[in-house]
Amino acid sequence: MGAMLGGGVGLTIGFLFGSYSIIRGGAGPRGFLATLSQYMLTSAASFSFFLAIGSVIRTEDGYRLPAHLEAAHRQLLPPLVAQRDTDARTLIRARWLAERQNSLSSTGSRDD
Repeated sequence: MGAMLGGGVGLTIGFLFGSYSIIRGGAGPRGFLATLSQYMLTSAASFSFFLAIGSVIRTEDGYRLPAHLEAAHRQLLPPLVAQRDTDARTLIRARWLAERQNSLSSTGSRDD
C-alpha cells in the first residue's frame, strides 16, 4: 500500500517539478516528453521506495500468523516465562529465609 501511495505522490511531484524545470530551463536535447517522464519516474521510484519501507516498519508488529501456526510456534518456544517465574520464586524464598534468620538472630534463638 505504501508503494502505491508513494508512486502516486511521486508521479505528481515529478510532474510538478519536471514541468517547472522544463518551463524554466527548456526541455533539453531529448525533448519535452522524455525529460518530463524521467522526472516523474525518478520521483515515483524514490517516493514509493521510502513509503514502502515506512509501511513495512509501521505494520511489522501487526502481522499475525494464522491460529494453527501461532499455536505451533508457541509449542516450539522454550518455556521462558516459567523459567523466569521459577527464578523469581527462588529469589523471593531466599530473601524471606535471610530476613527470617536475621529476625531470629536479632531477637535471640527461639524455636518455631
